[in-house]
Amino acid sequence: MHRSRDLPDCYYHNAPTLIPPETPTPHHSLYLSNLDDQKFLRFSIKYVYVYKRCVSAEKLRSSLSKALVHYYPLAGRLKVSEEKEGKLEVECNGEGALFVEAFMDFTADEVLEASRWPNVSWRKLLYRVDAQSFLGVPPLIVQVTKLRCGGMILCTGINHCLCDGIGSSQFLHAWAHLTTKPDQDLPLHPIHARHVLIPRNPPITDFPHPQYTAPNEAFDLNMILRSQPLIPVSLTFTASDILHLKQLCVPSLKCTSFEALAAHTWRCWVRSLGPPSSMKIRLLFSANIRKLMDRKIAEGYYGNGFVLACAESRADELVDANVQHGVRLVQKAKEALSEEYVRSMVDYLEENRARPDLTATLVISQWARLGLEEVDFGVGRAVYVGPLLSEIYCIFVPVVGDVEAQRVIVSMPESVAGKFVYYMKDYFVGM
Repeated sequence: MHRSRDLPDCYYHNAPTLIPPETPTPHHSLYLSNLDDQKFLRFSIKYVYVYKRCVSAEKLRSSLSKALVHYYPLAGRLKVSEEKEGKLEVECNGEGALFVEAFMDFTADEVLEASRWPNVSWRKLLYRVDAQSFLGVPPLIVQVTKLRCGGMILCTGINHCLCDGIGSSQFLHAWAHLTTKPDQDLPLHPIHARHVLIPRNPPITDFPHPQYTAPNEAFDLNMILRSQPLIPVSLTFTASDILHLKQLCVPSLKCTSFEALAAHTWRCWVRSLGPPSSMKIRLLFSANIRKLMDRKIAEGYYGNGFVLACAESRADELVDANVQHGVRLVQKAKEALSEEYVRSMVDYLEENRARPDLTATLVISQWARLGLEEVDFGVGRAVYVGPLLSEIYCIFVPVVGDVEAQRVIVSMPESVAGKFVYYMKDYFVGM
């Protein structure tokens, strides 16, 4: 394993400022659906963009203010509902997004080199708000870090309770559009209302939802993960690599790039951790439900429009079989999703403020098909796009310049990280 390189410190010349919407916006409380208001989503989606050239902070502030007119809930604040205990909603009050300017004595090329082995030093790329609770953190935080070479790092923290990956990408594209074309209308207008996912009365849970229950009685694989230092592992799979994985399944089984890479990653994760052979291991992965809902979720909806699909296998069956076994399980989990299933999950969450059980679970979030790499603020596309850190979930991110490639980022116990890398690269044999 290569040693990671720490990023140098950021220097803040000005105090953070709040950027309110450019013009007055509606003041009201925004209902959050049960898919928005899940306890495991109470964090910010943190994107890192590295550009070879920079945009002036003044221009970015101005366009952000324009974008917040359209996405005004991001300028509000989260609060606990007065009507239902524990339920979150957004107070749309126009208070503003937090905007921070910084400088780092580093170049874009050096950041690219460091991105091959990210570490906790990357946290400095997003300003940390000193708040007593999650509710005290603004839904949108932006840090623009200028680099010695004339480039910049743009890091955003977008509250996951307000939007999912598709929604956050939609917002970033809108902000970039208003940066380059400030006098033009948005090509896609946001849909704020979340009532399409309101629970039924009375709630009806007519499907099992194993995502929220433990698959094993005694063995907690997560304890192993927490008992050792975790280090991020980043691996790039080219279009050729992914094609080879898919070809391992044909002609008996056709699959998508995501299905092949997810099954391979899940299998390698289990192989490297070495749990008991009879242990049930789960894979949870985000599945877009927008097209499942009988066309009731309109284009432009930027709330959480996904559920966690669940695949499960005994550890030995997953490891000993070839990649087709995992692919079939991933496909089966996707096929189980329907509008009725989603309605049942929404109702289940109405009665159970549950969070996914991760005792023996790998969670994969797909970022590689969100269009994140296409965000252009007028200085060309980013040379790097990725998460700030991936300490909990496995993330598939796009590879700039290769639309078919994907990068797998996951944190592993230091003692098995090298083994995981070996298994991930060893897909030509033993599958």
